[in-house]
Amino acid sequence: MDADIGDFLRSRRARVQPEDVGLQAYGRRRVPGLRREEVAQLAGVSVDYYIRLEQGRGPSVSDAVLDAIARVLRLDGTEHTYLRTVARPRSRGSAPASSQRVRPGLRLVLDSLAGAPAFVLGRRMDVLAWNALGDAVVGFSRMPAAGRNMPRQVFLEPAARELYPDWAAVAAETVAYLRLDAGLHPNDRQLAKLVGELSLKSEDFRRLWADHQVKSKTGGVKRINHAVAGELVLPYETLGAAGDPGQSLVVYTPEPGSETAERIALLASWAAAPDPAG
Repeated sequence: MDADIGDFLRSRRARVQPEDVGLQAYGRRRVPGLRREEVAQLAGVSVDYYIRLEQGRGPSVSDAVLDAIARVLRLDGTEHTYLRTVARPRSRGSAPASSQRVRPGLRLVLDSLAGAPAFVLGRRMDVLAWNALGDAVVGFSRMPAAGRNMPRQVFLEPAARELYPDWAAVAAETVAYLRLDAGLHPNDRQLAKLVGELSLKSEDFRRLWADHQVKSKTGGVKRINHAVAGELVLPYETLGAAGDPGQSLVVYTPEPGSETAERIALLASWAAAPDPAG
């Protein structure tokens, strides 16, 4: 699995132009963005030191150096944390257990959200549990067990491009979340297998994975083109599960009084019917 610090730093260097950091761009550049010697100069380290870091030969690099490099490359908070993680391969944990169980208390919380679509995501963005309204919106129960994984749904299910009107944005965010997980768990064989499968079967995934974007899953707005209810505009919040760092509760929270809220209420009635398929 690819969680290479060199590829990440090179991709971030390419985003920053010399003019952005007060440097003059002299001569023709073979690659976009900053050169390695420019990053080293601005970060206050030797060129050789920075080159060794990009080559993954700097396991004892200090926080101060990583902070300086993050400042030069204009990394956001998530990218900065990711850099610290992949820069110290010896400090990264071993592969987690393959089973992921949702605690009974979290399931009770999930089911208590009767008026809001909600589900629990685990490692590798596996969908571990959902409430009735979450199922009515996304259709988790109709997916094969192996397919209850957000990256697989987004990239391998043809219907996903119709389900998500903003498919390109959803795809990019999904890969960025998965890339962050890969950096935190480089020895996860199941994650390596997932990345390999998606890379083999989806050209879009390969392109986005090579871009090395990283993002944490916190909140946002997702549009869903529902087969029964029509278009749903769903703000969402992601809440970490205390005691289970690999799990998070995702709750869709439609604006009160909005057209989406009315459609969600209809879906709730539909989901509660004895035979929803009817």
